[in-house]
Amino acid sequence: MTQCIPQQLLFQDLNDRTVVGEFNGGTVTSDAGGLLLREVEAKFGFIARFAQCFTDHRDPDCIEHTLPELLKQRIFGLCLGYEDLNDHDRLRHDPLLAVLVDKQDPEGQDRLRARDRGKALAGKSTLNRLELTAVGADAGSRYKKIVGHLDAMQHFFVDAFLLQVTTTPTVLVLDLDATDAVIHGHQLGRFFHGYYDAYCYLPLYIFCGDHPLLALLRPSNIDACTGALKHVSRIVAQLRERWPNVKIILRGDSGFCREHLMRWCEKHGVDYLFGLAKNQRLPNGSVTPALRSP
Repeated sequence: MTQCIPQQLLFQDLNDRTVVGEFNGGTVTSDAGGLLLREVEAKFGFIARFAQCFTDHRDPDCIEHTLPELLKQRIFGLCLGYEDLNDHDRLRHDPLLAVLVDKQDPEGQDRLRARDRGKALAGKSTLNRLELTAVGADAGSRYKKIVGHLDAMQHFFVDAFLLQVTTTPTVLVLDLDATDAVIHGHQLGRFFHGYYDAYCYLPLYIFCGDHPLLALLRPSNIDACTGALKHVSRIVAQLRERWPNVKIILRGDSGFCREHLMRWCEKHGVDYLFGLAKNQRLPNGSVTPALRSP
């Protein structure tokens, strides 16, 4: 880390006030807003609930970073703008992030191995094992032993939404969207998408207002609506289990104006509002809503 020379910088006085620059501020951070994230987690326990979507096959006697701690480190890092796992080779020294993770020793002075002291958090390799563990891993696997359960994760997003809504709504509008996640290398599932003019993935999102109910990574060589019905039906069932009489409106652009999806909506009492793409009746490509209402 950079060592600053502890001397004063003298500037022009402001009337009878002396203006001085000093370097005695101690440990300084530009990420103090992360403390608000810690308060949200303390109130709602989102990450603690999310940790239940994993099975940790590691030996408890050999663990220095628990599963909730690893998830907090990665998620809070993403929230603060540190998207790359490589960032954590520096962030593991950061006492503020260690406070967000609830490390009892935020400066890492009590680590078991001497080479780890001063590094309170996990490095990129440990986090990599968390993210890339195979579905079939178990306690006998060599390195990657933390298994994530996709179905449980998908249900978690809806459960997190239900946790935050304290009054019974009369109408819920679910927005469907597919957009590009540009690929800059030769990742698995890499395809060129003509509309976005790039090699990309085509993730599917479902939101209710500002609340994400689904974020599903998909390859881009598919129709935008592919797989949407499966998740719409699951989410609607979860919402109606909590609010049986709530009116649900499904909304999307022309990429979701598909016969099978509209037929399902009509059968299950879900209103829908979809755009219509250019066709023989709309030669100028104007966008007209297709609305189903009882």
